[in-house]
Amino acid sequence: MKFCLNTKVIKPEENKKIQNAVILLHGYGGDGKDISMLVLNWKRFLKNTVFLCPDAHEICEINPSGFQWFDLRSEDPKHILIESRKAENKLKKYINEIKLEYKLKNSEICLSGFSQGCMMSINVGLTSDEKFNCIVGFSGKIIDKNDLSKRIKKKTNILMLHGDEDPIVPSYNLLDAKDFFIRHKINIETLMIKNCEHHIPVEASSAALNFIKKNLIN
Repeated sequence: MKFCLNTKVIKPEENKKIQNAVILLHGYGGDGKDISMLVLNWKRFLKNTVFLCPDAHEICEINPSGFQWFDLRSEDPKHILIESRKAENKLKKYINEIKLEYKLKNSEICLSGFSQGCMMSINVGLTSDEKFNCIVGFSGKIIDKNDLSKRIKKKTNILMLHGDEDPIVPSYNLLDAKDFFIRHKINIETLMIKNCEHHIPVEASSAALNFIKKNLIN
């Protein structure tokens, strides 16, 4: 099946049966190949998991060799919200295609993302009609708290990880998101990585893997 988003697909080795999926959403200006590097380690421990790393639906305005989930040239919150909602709808269509292709339910799917991809994972994960297995977000934030609070449908377990020296998405966004999730009675775990800027270090990757294993494999 051809998906609506160009996707790097990493299937289980030795033709093992696919029992669940992890969808990895790249950051602003990145692509599916970039974020698929996480899978090199994760797949050894998630032997029945298919990993899907899509390119976003738009060419990045600042880095034409990469992609964007929404345009960041304007800092107008209304513009960002409108564009992110378009991406959200695209991703929901994409996830439905994945569910059909691999005969999976939302409860068998983990949504994960870095930076802008983290923001999209949160929005899609909490506003869908069916609860996902879990959400893992690296170096991200909530796009619009007022908008999201009105649209929450399912309270999926979340892990958020962030570098304490992040100059792109400042680390206070982790604490801000944690407060939001607690107030909305959503299970949230957080990890602040010391001496870390805007990337995914081994410590964060390992913590994310453990969280996914705990939730996806039971």
